[in-house]
Amino acid sequence: MSRVADLVNRLCPTGVSYKALGDIGVFIRGSGLQKSDLTNEGFPAIHYGQIHTTYGTWANETISFVTPEFARKLRKARSGDLVVVTTSEDNEAVGKALAWLGDADVVVSGDAYIFRHTLNPKYLSYFFQSEQFRSQKSRRITGTKVRRISGDSLSKIRIPVPPLEVQEAIGKVLDLYESLEAELGAELKAEPEARWHQYSHYRNALLTFPEAVPRIPLSEVASIGTGSRNTNEATMDGAYPFFVRSQEPLAIDEYEFDEIAIITAGDGVGVGRVFHFVEGKYALHQRAYRLVVTSHELLPKFLFHYIRANFASYLATTSVHASVTSLRKPMFERYPVPMPPLAEQKRIVAILDSLDAMMDELSASLPAEVKARRQQYDYYRERLLAFEEAVL
Repeated sequence: MSRVADLVNRLCPTGVSYKALGDIGVFIRGSGLQKSDLTNEGFPAIHYGQIHTTYGTWANETISFVTPEFARKLRKARSGDLVVVTTSEDNEAVGKALAWLGDADVVVSGDAYIFRHTLNPKYLSYFFQSEQFRSQKSRRITGTKVRRISGDSLSKIRIPVPPLEVQEAIGKVLDLYESLEAELGAELKAEPEARWHQYSHYRNALLTFPEAVPRIPLSEVASIGTGSRNTNEATMDGAYPFFVRSQEPLAIDEYEFDEIAIITAGDGVGVGRVFHFVEGKYALHQRAYRLVVTSHELLPKFLFHYIRANFASYLATTSVHASVTSLRKPMFERYPVPMPPLAEQKRIVAILDSLDAMMDELSASLPAEVKARRQQYDYYRERLLAFEEAVL
């Protein structure tokens, strides 16, 4: 930041000129390239949809190609050109840009413009991410369901044009911020995965018992039943949790049970893997199961931790099918439950409850940390691209 400020003070002390994009370059419509034309090798190609989903601010390699024969018929971007998306279903994605920095030319699809210009390509591409660009772009977007912007409209958007040395320095700084953000995102993603492996190790160690510990079929220590409700009975602001066949509970106006229970889906997403622990009033879908402990020698929370960790592997070793898509009551009834002393059950529950709380806190903090870093990056980008306009 300080180097950029020094350059601006030295090279443009009285301000920076602003020019229309049409005065510094020309917008060239891409040509008839469809997804079905793309291959895994050949002549480099960029489809406009890939700019939405795959590419970042700039690229020097493509993920797709076309045959050399087909490429001869299509318009091409040169190294340094900007490839600009002209079509999307939302305003934010219209006008998303990619600076092409590859050594070779690249063919471009028809729902994109090739912008051939005289500026630093990275500086220009970062400008297309800025609030300055978005605020001018939004007034020029047309269409209802499909949003579009024309080359003539893009040509009227004004951009600050500092000396090339300043443009290059800004591009380098924003490259650094972007790479740091990407590295942090990877680290934040990797940390929960590492913690999860660590958590799984401790949980499996705690829930592994010697042969001397008795195993009792679940049917002898718990009642096994289902609910009676249908998904269409859910309400937006119901007072009670409503456990359905999906992983997260909905809400409902009337409760069906008032108890301590372990809930799992009888079929659908997460079958045999996702379990909920509930205390109090709730309702239950007719194709979901409730396991209610009936033995004074078994803690419900201990059963919850144990069955959540081991039931999927139990199904894999006992089922005659390669994959289980629905559960039947006998599968639960035969499930062997270890019965260590109550004191040991309490110790295990206390440790695993603590680890669960730690994992929940980590999962909640990750999106907030990523959002904070994105806001920080956006702030510095806007500052770097804001110039006092020179008075002519």
